[in-house]
Amino acid sequence: MKKLLLLNVLCCLSVLGMAQQKGEWRARIRATAVIPEAGADITTIGGSADISSTVIPELDFTYFLFDRVSANLILGTTRHKVTATGTALGDVDLGKVWLLPPTLTFLYHQPLGKGILPYAGAGVNYTIFYGKKTGPAIADISYKNNFGFATQFGVDIAITKKWFINVDAKKIWLKTENTVTTVPEVAGGATVYADTKINPWLLSAGIGFKF
Repeated sequence: MKKLLLLNVLCCLSVLGMAQQKGEWRARIRATAVIPEAGADITTIGGSADISSTVIPELDFTYFLFDRVSANLILGTTRHKVTATGTALGDVDLGKVWLLPPTLTFLYHQPLGKGILPYAGAGVNYTIFYGKKTGPAIADISYKNNFGFATQFGVDIAITKKWFINVDAKKIWLKTENTVTTVPEVAGGATVYADTKINPWLLSAGIGFKF
């Protein structure tokens, strides 16, 4: 009986160990809600910032460096409306801007059972701002590209040998520096500077496959 019990335990451990292997690739496509937790310190006119939430498609690729450790590259792009709030000029529409935030994380995967593979980790993000469109009171605005720290956790749930469902959450600590110049009709074409926190949550669900 003891030998049979030991054999069953070893079989279970073997199944868990085979949940993923060094050299394995995984790819995922997800719907992602991007929810900024924004704020800003604005010179001269004071106030803060509000950045709209959005939903985007997101693609990621995972490569297992070891049986339970992987490198994960996340790709997607988002467009947000930006508003300066509570300033001496009231709420000011700063326009819209696209963000391209490739993110590289390193994840630890801990099997909980056959086909259930949660993970958690951290990494780095680099955000590129492009395609800006200024608001009606703004003559020009700039955004400084910047690095940010990222954390990530989620779970893959197998539905076949190759395909799985994925639920994922990421938090990115991201700041940018802004220079904003108004049109001449607003505050005489004043120029103000801002340190803006974006700090988005990215909440995702989707499907993936391994190869």
